Amino acid sequence: MTVENLEAWKLHGHLIGQQGSRRSLNTPALVLDLDMLDRNIAEMARFAAANNVKLRPHSKTHKSVDIAKRQIANGALGVCCAKLGEAEALAEGGLENMHITSAVVTPQGITRLMELNGKVKDLMIVVDHPTNVDALAAAATKAGKPLTVIVDIDPGIHRTGVASPEKVVELVKKVAGLKSLKYAGVQFYCGSHQHIIDFKERQAKMEERTAYLKGIVDTLTAAGLKPGIVTGSGTGTHYIDAKLGVFTELQVGSYVFMDHDYNVCDLRGLDKPTFEQALQIDARVISANTPGMATIDAGLKAMATEKGPPMILSGAIEGATTRFTGDEYTAVIVPEGKDAPALAEQVILTPPHCDPTVNLYEAFHVVKGDTLVEIWPVTARGRSR
Repeated sequence: MTVENLEAWKLHGHLIGQQGSRRSLNTPALVLDLDMLDRNIAEMARFAAANNVKLRPHSKTHKSVDIAKRQIANGALGVCCAKLGEAEALAEGGLENMHITSAVVTPQGITRLMELNGKVKDLMIVVDHPTNVDALAAAATKAGKPLTVIVDIDPGIHRTGVASPEKVVELVKKVAGLKSLKYAGVQFYCGSHQHIIDFKERQAKMEERTAYLKGIVDTLTAAGLKPGIVTGSGTGTHYIDAKLGVFTELQVGSYVFMDHDYNVCDLRGLDKPTFEQALQIDARVISANTPGMATIDAGLKAMATEKGPPMILSGAIEGATTRFTGDEYTAVIVPEGKDAPALAEQVILTPPHCDPTVNLYEAFHVVKGDTLVEIWPVTARGRSR
């Protein structure tokens, strides 16, 4: 979809470049602070270069061609996609280097995967089951272009991935023995470790898991199957993973936006935020009749809710809290004796969880200060198949 076809453009395109135009947005609106975004991208790129590790940022966070291209321009070698549909959408926008981090196993999905593999320069896909390997090999043989494969290792979450070191070696040998598949390496993503708030606790757990991963890598190497790529990590463990030196590339995602769930984590043992909260939700007070509270127009439909209600960045007095009150509504509750925001006042929120929040919107309203400067489509919104 072109930006001109977006409802956001029709409502707000005329505001681009007008000083203070952020305050004229129809709400709720997903807002992206461009300076913060660029600083976040630059900082992660600097860190990766300084630690001799490559960046393959996860586009499941932003689902955006515009943001992916900014990451690549700052040194990322490509992007990850959670789903085949995301990869197709980003390929339509011109991206050529992508890794799909979940398996594609159905006949209809494999047909689309082969079509995508024929269109883009560099595509990788994970596998964790021999039956899937056979199906991919047969399809790649028929398509006439080898498919690059990464073997997914279960880090103990029991969600996806090969469940034992012995089975990893077996599957790698199988992949390496098939001419239509190209064995490129392994994937290891400790999703349950990313949001451990305390740095030392997170570090200790990642040291134990990385020792497990290193043992598998050493076994593969001894068998003549050394993985050229060891991909994984995330925003929560990027610092620890880079320092441990086993990963060759980092699949960081949320660092570009920094939702509340990540912002409370001590990412680098410095007891202060490393990245800035670039992703925000603008809302407006639509009712202010009860003393000590106001109702804003961003409720359960305006953000992911499994991490609780949003934090307030600005627009309400310090100490104010929020509580969901319906699909369309959230209450802003101020300390006793203080004034709540007045009718029609702007309240700016931090999303509790950025990835699924982005998927609720068609566009980012990109701002510099209080001025709307661009509108970017959420390119892969809803492309979960």
